[in-house]
Amino acid sequence: MSVLGIGFTTPLLLLGLLALPVIWWLLRAVPPAPRKQVFPAVTLLLGLEDKTAQADRTPWWLLLLRLLAVAAMIIGFAGPVLNPDNAPGRTGRLLIFVDDYWPAASDWSQRMQVIEARLEQAQAAARPVSLILASSVGRPDVDQDTVWQTADAWQSALPGQSPVAWDAPYAVSEDWTRAQGSTDVLWISDGVARAGRADMITHFEQMGAVEVLEPPSARIGILPATLDGGDLVLSVLSTGPAPATDLTVEALGPDPEGIERVLLSSPVAFDSGTNRAELRLTVPSELRNRIGRIQIADHRAAGAVTLADDSLRRRKVALLNTVGEREGLELLSPLHYLREALVTTAETIELPALSELIKAGPDVIILPDVASFSDADREALTNWVTDGGLLLRFAGPQLASADLGQGVEDTLLPVRLRAGGRVVGGAMSWGDPRTLAPFTEASPFFGLPVPDDVQVEAQILAQPGPDLAERTIATLSDGTPIVTRRALGAGQVVLFHVSANAEWSSLPFSGLFVQMLERLAVSSQGSAREGVALEGTTWVATHVLDGFGQVSPQDATAGVPGPKLVDPAGPDLAPGLYADGDRVQAVNVLRADSVLDRADWPARLTPSWQVEETQQEFGPWLLALALVLGALDVLLTLWLAGRLLPGARRLATGVVAGVALLATSHLADAQTDTPPSVLDAASIVTLAHVKSGDPAVDQVARAGLLGLSDQLFLRTSVEPARPVGVDVEVDDLSVYPLLYWPLTDTTPIPSPDAILRLKRYLAAGGLILFDTRDAGTGGDSAASRRLRAVALPLNLPLLDQVPHDHVLTRSFYLLQEFPGRNRGPVWAEAPPPNAERAEGMPFRNLNDGVTPVIVGGNDWAGAWAIRDDGRPMFPVGRGQAGERQREMALRFGINLVMHVLTGNYKSDQVHVPALLQRLGE
Repeated sequence: MSVLGIGFTTPLLLLGLLALPVIWWLLRAVPPAPRKQVFPAVTLLLGLEDKTAQADRTPWWLLLLRLLAVAAMIIGFAGPVLNPDNAPGRTGRLLIFVDDYWPAASDWSQRMQVIEARLEQAQAAARPVSLILASSVGRPDVDQDTVWQTADAWQSALPGQSPVAWDAPYAVSEDWTRAQGSTDVLWISDGVARAGRADMITHFEQMGAVEVLEPPSARIGILPATLDGGDLVLSVLSTGPAPATDLTVEALGPDPEGIERVLLSSPVAFDSGTNRAELRLTVPSELRNRIGRIQIADHRAAGAVTLADDSLRRRKVALLNTVGEREGLELLSPLHYLREALVTTAETIELPALSELIKAGPDVIILPDVASFSDADREALTNWVTDGGLLLRFAGPQLASADLGQGVEDTLLPVRLRAGGRVVGGAMSWGDPRTLAPFTEASPFFGLPVPDDVQVEAQILAQPGPDLAERTIATLSDGTPIVTRRALGAGQVVLFHVSANAEWSSLPFSGLFVQMLERLAVSSQGSAREGVALEGTTWVATHVLDGFGQVSPQDATAGVPGPKLVDPAGPDLAPGLYADGDRVQAVNVLRADSVLDRADWPARLTPSWQVEETQQEFGPWLLALALVLGALDVLLTLWLAGRLLPGARRLATGVVAGVALLATSHLADAQTDTPPSVLDAASIVTLAHVKSGDPAVDQVARAGLLGLSDQLFLRTSVEPARPVGVDVEVDDLSVYPLLYWPLTDTTPIPSPDAILRLKRYLAAGGLILFDTRDAGTGGDSAASRRLRAVALPLNLPLLDQVPHDHVLTRSFYLLQEFPGRNRGPVWAEAPPPNAERAEGMPFRNLNDGVTPVIVGGNDWAGAWAIRDDGRPMFPVGRGQAGERQREMALRFGINLVMHVLTGNYKSDQVHVPALLQRLGE
């Protein structure tokens, strides 16, 4: 029932309002109690005229007050609700069909709230409900029998639902539709176009009324990264108009300590009217080799993440070494310069036989001054290039004196060579060495600066021809080709017309030589990904991606045949990283040819996504009002009867105010939705970490505090609850004695309100452990700079390195250092400058409270962190020394918690004898 936008949970109680006229009549019929006055003698009344009349009925305003109190009580007990659900009541069965593919992950919690609200409506109407996930329909490994049960039973199952990490066409069939029978359908769509939608709509409309709910926000995805001329090329897709703000693309990977960090980030913007944006990044090869995944920041979806594999990392480059190295002639060897140029950008292998090089499966084969091949080697090398390899050849005396490619087309040379005059001397001698010309836009070397000191004194000349200009990718200043290239099948052959050592030019020992080799190596096609090339291989998943875009290690699973890796991700091929020995290949959610379009709905079926106003019960407010009006009625009645003494009036006013305060405070308590975690933390010691915004960092922080909590339980009398993550912007911090705050270069700066909350937390005795996890690099790291930005508004006290006599060194264990996975200095509140050690005391009389902050970069959570099976999550150091360091890290954590809970208790003089004895030991 709804009246004037107000609903009632128990509308029959409103019939009590009909009794208000009767109550009015009864109250008017009963006059107030007479006022009694004691006189000395009745005779005094003789001759007196009564000038005041005593009312024989209750005043109207008091009657109105009492009626209002009764009405407020009746309406309050009827359960009034503001913004009630006025949807027309429907009966019969309800089928809720949910798109649970990865595009739904970014607002999954909101979808669950919508479903929960619809389940509450169905529960009120006693409708049988079935909840079906799109990814489960048509799968042979999932039971296809529809389960119909009460709405409250489905409500209890909602928390266990999560999106899958792939996409697939709809698989609803005619037989499946017929099996559902007659039912209304509520379709929770993700807004992405996919095959089978039209048939799905037809099947659903055959079942009954269809309603579609679809959020208006665009779905965002990122295609696998590619390499183009040494640049990292990324494509971002959107189903809708360009986002109001630029997106940020992040590349994550391990730092030198093995901790995953954001290695680089860059904004990406969509042009007006387009749903595709491209980003080109120039990334050093050393940094590119460390990239593990690339993601769109703040978009929790598997399609917003692309995993990196061997295609973005070092290429395997094979060098043919037919003569070996002779002592004292290393600088004359072409292989020496090639090794030095490739040592940081490629994995090199050297073998004396060409057939063995080809069997090693390299991406690039380099032949320094090789003129002749056996027929078998020529055929094998040609087939290898045709299949996608890059053959890189260098000139030299042997190639110059051979008849190979002179005047005739050679398969393994990009151009024909001139028959004579190809080296210094004779008619082709130059008076002055030549320099390189700037690279053209068609060249893979375009954009590389040409040093003036690179000079060429001799070369092999190319035979002029109609295709020479097309195959030339670098020339001398006089236009003579110096590097030529041509395609051969899926691969290519490249020839440097100079030697790979310094005999013919200064190019080999210039920085340009390294850059040219890198450009050529990365521009070649990587490992073949066709199913035929993967025949006979078996790959095992090492990491898998869930629907929210989180990457997690994968336990031992059955191997996947190599050709299957080219299939789209699905229930039988989870997106993630797969390994075959040292080779790693990624299966991403989106492929290079994937598209992301918005769903197209027929005119008769318009999706909506209305944010309904939250129902608010205000019955407690009316009951509180009735209580206040009742108290006011008592006081007014006493005043009318003359029983309210002057001295008691102030007391009465206080009573009324107290009743009102009690009622409103009780109401406030009833309206406050205090999270159970906060209530538990208020009664049980609970360690907390501040959410950094990086899921990987937060996972390590939570696992670290869990490991520390377990050790506290085993070694001390403290029995902490499971650690929690807190958001300083909204969560109540006062119930947590210790906050562990891991810093990254993207840690958000707290708002002014959050700064005020943090100040209050520190002033109340809380402690924040700031951890930059950078091994104390002297404050020059990005995390250290972010720490300064976060801590500056907090007005922290002066900090100093923890002295040897600080209470942290003895609050539980006797310690002299505080390592984590790293070893570095640790700072705490500086002691007073006049602190002195009392006679007979082994330590100074330092501040009497708990230091509000401790700052370091030792990655304590990484040392404390444990897996689900209780084993350490990360290695610490090496061997027995590393385990000893982990033990010291745990002892520091225990000392820290005991310091927070007991303050400077261990600084009391009563502990001096025991401490002196221990220190003496």
